[in-house]
Amino acid sequence: MSASSDPDPTPMNDVLVLAYHAVSDTWPAALSATPERLERQVELLLASGYHGATFSEAALTPPAKRTVAVTFDDSYRSVLEFALPILSRHGFPGTVFVPTAYAGSGSPMAWPGIDGWLGGPHESELLPMGWDELRALAGAGWEIGSHTHTHPRLTELDDESLLDELTRSRRECEHHLGVRCDSLSYPYGDHDARVVDAAARAGYAVACTLPARLHRSEPLRWPRIGVYHTDGEARFRLKVSPVVRRLRASRVRPLR
Repeated sequence: MSASSDPDPTPMNDVLVLAYHAVSDTWPAALSATPERLERQVELLLASGYHGATFSEAALTPPAKRTVAVTFDDSYRSVLEFALPILSRHGFPGTVFVPTAYAGSGSPMAWPGIDGWLGGPHESELLPMGWDELRALAGAGWEIGSHTHTHPRLTELDDESLLDELTRSRRECEHHLGVRCDSLSYPYGDHDARVVDAAARAGYAVACTLPARLHRSEPLRWPRIGVYHTDGEARFRLKVSPVVRRLRASRVRPLR
């Protein structure tokens, strides 16, 4: 996943925000974590003293010094099937970011980066949740945020299209879920100052990025740690380590 360039970073705090996508036993996509690895990763966080929170809670009112928000981009149906029971067993809420043009469509999602799986044996992994399923997650204490309407690269849009993507998705989330939608995940982590300003004008209180180098935590530019298919236990421990996060937030480039 790419992200826009960031200003000079500052040291990280103990609020950790993780970015997942799909959860599957069989899908070998980079964006898919296995249920076994997800559960082990949650166990490691608990053993390290982290308390679970939604993204908005973690960003605005973290309940503990060591707080973690487990977020899922794209609203894959597999999140409901696999991630919900895993997080529930350990007392963690989750946050799902929805590209609202696809919610309830019953058709596989497709945009650059995942469209190569169309027509193959794993096409069903691209199915999104419907609004009834998203309401069920909200009823279980999860946060449902916006992932724009059609999942574009926001920095490539003109001003009118940019604001439409942000306001339409927020409005649809609020209409279908009956609660305020205050959180946003920038597709691909793609953002710049113009996009951040548009997010504020669209009414979002918090928004998250997915940067290559961690940056200062700001309400509308909150950095997340991406977790992917190849992240075994040792790699995950490194990613969430406060020492490694401080290195990623500095000018020193840690070994990949």
